[in-house]
Amino acid sequence: MPDRWLLYVTGFVRALAVGMTGVVVGLYLAARGLDPAWIGAVVSAGLAGAALASLGITLGGERLGRRRTLIALTVLTGLGGLLFVRFSGPWAIALAAFLGMLNGMGRDRGAAAVVEQAILPATAADAERTQVFAWYNVLQDAGHALGALLGGLPALLQRVAPVGELRAFELAMATPALLLLATLPFYLWLTPAIEVPEPPRGPRLSPESRGVLWRIAGLFALDSIGGGFLTTALLAYFFFARFAVGPGVIGALFFVARVANAGSHLAAAWLAKRLGLLNTIVLTHLPSSVLLLTLPLAPSFTVAAGLFLLREGLVEMDVPTRQSYVMAVVRPAERLTASGITSLVRLAGWAVAPAVAGALMQTTSLATPLLVGAGTKIAYDILLYVAFRARKPPEERIGG
Repeated sequence: MPDRWLLYVTGFVRALAVGMTGVVVGLYLAARGLDPAWIGAVVSAGLAGAALASLGITLGGERLGRRRTLIALTVLTGLGGLLFVRFSGPWAIALAAFLGMLNGMGRDRGAAAVVEQAILPATAADAERTQVFAWYNVLQDAGHALGALLGGLPALLQRVAPVGELRAFELAMATPALLLLATLPFYLWLTPAIEVPEPPRGPRLSPESRGVLWRIAGLFALDSIGGGFLTTALLAYFFFARFAVGPGVIGALFFVARVANAGSHLAAAWLAKRLGLLNTIVLTHLPSSVLLLTLPLAPSFTVAAGLFLLREGLVEMDVPTRQSYVMAVVRPAERLTASGITSLVRLAGWAVAPAVAGALMQTTSLATPLLVGAGTKIAYDILLYVAFRARKPPEERIGG
C-alpha cells in the first residue's frame, strides 16, 4: 500500500508535466518559427527517445532494478526538458526532445509508466486489479487536466510580466522539466517490495504468454499509429490554426477534456465488472473514433469543442481496462516484460506518426491527420475484438 500511494503521487505529478507539455510544445515550436512538418518531427523525436527507453527497460529493467530505473528515467527527462528550452536550432531541439523523451501526446504513456504499471498489480488481488489501475489513471488524468490548464501560462505571463511571447513560452516549457525532477524523492522512498527477488538475465516469457503478447502487440501498434496522428500537440495546433484560438482557450479546452478522461476511468472499472474487460475496451473506444471523424466538419470552435469533449469522455475508458487485461493474461514475473513490450510498440507507432501527420497538415489539409487517425483506430477496435473475444482474464473465468 505505501508503494502504491507513492506511485499514485508520481503518476499524478508526471502527468501534470506531460499535460502541460502537450498543450504548449506545438505552440512553443511555432513561436520558434518551426513549420508544422518540423513540429511533427520534433514530437516524433521525443517519442522515439521514449520508445528506445522502453526497449531498454524491457531488455534489462529487472536487472538494473525497478527503483533505480525510475530514478534514472526521471533525471533524463528532467534534464532533457531543460536542454529543450536552451536550444534554438530545429535539429538541436529535436535532439534535446529525443534525449529527454519529450512527450507531445498530452498523456503519460512513457517509459516510467511502463515500470509503474508492472509494479501496481502486486499491490492488489485479482478482483481489485482493475480498480487499482482505474484510480491510477484517474489521478493521472487529474494531472493531465491541471497540466492542460497550465498550458495557458504563456498568455498569463505576457499579461502580468514584462516578457515577450517567446520568453513566456520558454518559461512555460521549463516548468514541466522541473515538475518531473520533483518526483525524485518519492521514488527514493519506494520499498524493496517492488523488486523481483531473482530478476532474470533478460526477457522471459512462457510460450503461451509469448503468443498472446505478439498478437496484442501487433494490434496495439496499429492503435498507436492512429494515436500518433492525434497527439495533443497536433490537436492543439489544429484548433489554433483552424479557429484562431490562443493558448489560454486551448489550455482550458484540454483541461475539461482531461477531467472527462478522469471520470471515465472509474466508469470503465464499473462497466468492466458487468460487461467484461474486452467488451468495455471495444464498446467505448469505437464510438470515440467515430466522433473524431466529425471534428473536421465542425463549422465553429464551439461545435468542434463540444464534439471533442464528447470524444474525450469515451476515448480513455479503454486505458485501465487494457492495462488490467494485459497484466491478467501473463504471469506475475512476466509483467514488466509484458508492460515493456506493449508500451514499446505503442511508443514506436506514436514516434513515427506525428512526423507524417505534420507533413500532411502542411501539404494537404489540417483535417487529414484526424481522418487517418480515426480510421486506423476503428480498424484496431474491430480486429481486437475478433482476436481476443474468447480469452477471459482470471476474475472473469472464475465468475463464469
